[in-house]
Amino acid sequence: MSIFWASAQNFTLSGRVLDSESNNYLDGVSVTLRGTAYGRVSVAGGNFEFKDLPEDKYTLSLNLEGYNRLERVVNLQKDTDLGDLFLVRFGAEGSGAALQKTIRSDNILRLINERPNFIGGNMVYGIAPEPKKLEGNNYLDPKWNSASILLYRDQQMLEGFRVRYNIVSNMFELMEPENNLVSVMPGLRIQNIVWVDSTHRVPRYFVNGMDFRDEGSPISGFFEVLVDGELPLMRRTMAIFKESNYNTALMVGQRNDQIIKRNIYYYLEGKNVIEVPKNRKKFFLIFGEDAEEMEEFAGDNSLNIKDPNAIFKLFTQYNSQFPGFRPIMSQLLDDLDEKNP
Repeated sequence: MSIFWASAQNFTLSGRVLDSESNNYLDGVSVTLRGTAYGRVSVAGGNFEFKDLPEDKYTLSLNLEGYNRLERVVNLQKDTDLGDLFLVRFGAEGSGAALQKTIRSDNILRLINERPNFIGGNMVYGIAPEPKKLEGNNYLDPKWNSASILLYRDQQMLEGFRVRYNIVSNMFELMEPENNLVSVMPGLRIQNIVWVDSTHRVPRYFVNGMDFRDEGSPISGFFEVLVDGELPLMRRTMAIFKESNYNTALMVGQRNDQIIKRNIYYYLEGKNVIEVPKNRKKFFLIFGEDAEEMEEFAGDNSLNIKDPNAIFKLFTQYNSQFPGFRPIMSQLLDDLDEKNP
């Protein structure tokens, strides 16, 4: 008599998680198979992988704070690579304030498509309007820049990485030079960073706000040092959420939600960062005994203190009067100030 041993086959299930708007990878996504003990977290460029899964039908669930949950039924009968899986963001956070705004998700679009006779709710002649999008991104610079990084712990220096900085999450994304693997590092671990701007090919210097005080409190996020010396000038870039004001009936207004970046300029007194005044009289008082001389310099050179380039030139001029001054840049770079809408 022959005895046949039947054993179920095991397979691999993998994929990669991305942001639906920016196409940026998403690390830290909780990837689970509902109803089972299997779970993973996306890493190294949004990738996840389950090995030795028994042949079966699974419900894959992707969860990340700030995004709509994505679920997909997978009938696993062979090694399967799901490719790119996109999560839809429903919230953003900027300027330290929570900005909760739900962006229409794939589920709502599917509901409308499956109910063609659905009337009302932003419908025009029974045709669903194009879903609004989130314009912009949360990166200080969306391009990858070569960098040197100084860590707080043991004053360790990291060299040779390419980086991007997410303003909202205060996280640095680091790409290794040899294998292009990407990891994420919290900003609170980094003391300062110097990166070579990929457009202008000049170094830019950033320091951690935790080492400074704003009205006595430590600051989350990074400042760019624009002018060093006796009275340093620094800049902080904020990501501000602007909600769509589109009127469907009148077909006017801004259709999409936006992330707008604004620069705020500060000067440094000891460990205290103080916002540069917009009032002309208060502005020149920054320079103390040299206030009158600096105001004359501004007049002779037709400098308007509402222009960031003028602020940069004035601080450069003031600090150049002190021994040992060396400019760290010859002109103001990446000026993305935007007027209030």
